[in-house]
Amino acid sequence: MVKNWKKTGEISQILRNLEVYEKDPMIKLLIVKGQGKAFCAGGDVVRVVLSINEGHWSFGASFYKKQLTLDYLLATCTKPLVSLINGIVMGGGAGLSMNSMFRVVTENTVFAMPEGQIGFFPDVGASYFLSRLPGSFGEYLGLTGARLDGNEMLACGLATHFVLSKDLLLLESALSGVASSDASTISRVISGFSSKISLKKDSAYRRLETINKCFSRRTVEEILSMLENEAANGDNKWIIQAISSMKSASPTSLKIFLKLIREGRAKELKDCLIQDYTIACHLFRRSFNPDFIEGSRAKLFEKRKQPKSFFHRIKFGEQGCNCTTAHQILDPMRKALALICSNDEFVDQYFEKVDDDDWEYLQLPPRANLAKTWESKL
Repeated sequence: MVKNWKKTGEISQILRNLEVYEKDPMIKLLIVKGQGKAFCAGGDVVRVVLSINEGHWSFGASFYKKQLTLDYLLATCTKPLVSLINGIVMGGGAGLSMNSMFRVVTENTVFAMPEGQIGFFPDVGASYFLSRLPGSFGEYLGLTGARLDGNEMLACGLATHFVLSKDLLLLESALSGVASSDASTISRVISGFSSKISLKKDSAYRRLETINKCFSRRTVEEILSMLENEAANGDNKWIIQAISSMKSASPTSLKIFLKLIREGRAKELKDCLIQDYTIACHLFRRSFNPDFIEGSRAKLFEKRKQPKSFFHRIKFGEQGCNCTTAHQILDPMRKALALICSNDEFVDQYFEKVDDDDWEYLQLPPRANLAKTWESKL
């Protein structure tokens, strides 16, 4: 079982259990499920921020390293992994489940990656599994933090099966009796409990053509401009929500994620997780701006809608920006985006080695069973 992380010790316990289960020849498959009404709403960001503020940024990095290691070991597990995703699955919960061989959702499932709202970025391998979704749907999910229900998850490929929540206990019992690790056998068992889906009329996935048109643009600024153009053409409720979400997020976070997902399409999961760790360490230690710490404080501690710090520190003519269109842009988000140019060193430096003598790149354990769950559907 998994739940919102409280202590590093909980991750360590799961790691120890996983090692035992993989070696046990009597165990044919593993089931990951939540404890309570949610699958997993993500890591305990409050505890991470407090540990950074009260101690040292490396405390947050140490927790994060274990989390990413667990994500990788689950994704490369030698036994078939079945994630029963009933309820909320966000952030760290997605890292635990989205690279499972089987991802079972229900009518209660809610998926989102809203990290940009607190100055972080869709991480835990999101640049790998979101980049494999059809067209530019992954860009849409990561940049807007939009929520999907179980039907939409199955339709876009984030899930492999849809099972009504009332049937989960029966499914779990049936899986417990499977005497083989054969993937087709397990799939047939799950399919026996599966239900047909029906997308809501206002589902964003029904607007995939428009999403591809907007979110395939080269920069965040161009994506916003395309969305605003489309909003003027009607059928614009979901577009207005997308624009509002992007404008309330950290401009730096949006730039980072767009670069991440574009590069992630050509990377393996291991490389995506290593890159996530590097960027997160920069955010933990406030290498270039304090968006994550201040964003978390505003949203999680002070319960404010939007951290003003995302924008007020950015002023025209800041050294290092050669943008010639900033003066034409009126709202704070556009000013910030214009000054954090997509080809500027400001974003690139988040992808580079941390300038600390004790820091090193994430070292993931060697695994014979490499993660091959996803194929790009661009």
